[in-house]
Amino acid sequence: MSGSFPPPDSMAASPDVSVIIVSYNSEHLLRRTLAALQAGCGQLRLQVVVVDNASLDRSVELLKRDFPNAELIENTINLGFGRANNQAISRARGRYVLLLNPDAFVAPDTLPKTISFMDRHPGSGVLGVKLVDENGRVQPSAFRFPTPWNIFLNASRFDRLIGRSALANQDDGGSHPCDWVRGCFYLIRREVIDTIGLFDPRYFLYYEEVDHCRSLREAGWEVTYCPGTAVTHIGGESAKLDGGILDGSQQISALHAESELLYFRKHHGVTGVLMSVFLTTLVDLGRALKRLTVLHDAHQSRAALGHLRMVLNLLVETGMGSRPVH
Repeated sequence: MSGSFPPPDSMAASPDVSVIIVSYNSEHLLRRTLAALQAGCGQLRLQVVVVDNASLDRSVELLKRDFPNAELIENTINLGFGRANNQAISRARGRYVLLLNPDAFVAPDTLPKTISFMDRHPGSGVLGVKLVDENGRVQPSAFRFPTPWNIFLNASRFDRLIGRSALANQDDGGSHPCDWVRGCFYLIRREVIDTIGLFDPRYFLYYEEVDHCRSLREAGWEVTYCPGTAVTHIGGESAKLDGGILDGSQQISALHAESELLYFRKHHGVTGVLMSVFLTTLVDLGRALKRLTVLHDAHQSRAALGHLRMVLNLLVETGMGSRPVH
């Protein structure tokens, strides 16, 4: 299985693409992920680096046994998505770096097409592709930068009144620039990393790629959505963890809310954080009232109020978005 990947100590030729995969309890996915990479590399030379975030399954044993040419970093604790990618970047030797989730499977034409596009468009610093689920349904992949207002429009569903999403910026008719693309397939030009670095380590999970794309755009690079090839993305597998810091949907929601506060404080200041919390309060109170009085669902009403309490607690714990909790 590993024949297409050069050995870790092979320096005879620089790889075209350094693929970084951050894995946690992904034994059931890694064989398919790496096999798809092997089948789709064509004439490209790949360097594959897998960061294992202290998995509780046999992911490490699988990698050592069946993919010995993949470079393995074994962490003793779960560092999260952004920090683990930062950890691996020092090993990357390719002229491009691809961040790939273990639940994202490239098509046979994905790597040749995307590398060819980047070679022909030197102003593009990051590229994302069309993402589809196992049934071929298209997933949102390209977006506008979040603001307290457009998140409110999306969460309250008021954006349906204007007939388009307040957050998504996806046109599958052809390649086009956008604000940011999802990190499950995130192809980066090496010069971008050399210029602005990779991810802000304050984000444990979520908003890393949003923040990075913003820094990239500010540095004069373009973020490109390229729908000419599709990557199958199961979705949510990286967050389905069997214990520890990410146990359960409530914890996932808390990590998302924490990252959102950190992002707004960094890019919109204290005013942005307070506006975000105020609009979140309106959405959660509205949901709680509707679910109680219209749907007669007291459990879901309490869940909405519980989300609001979590956000308010995080507002205090993060010092209004000035420091991470995790």
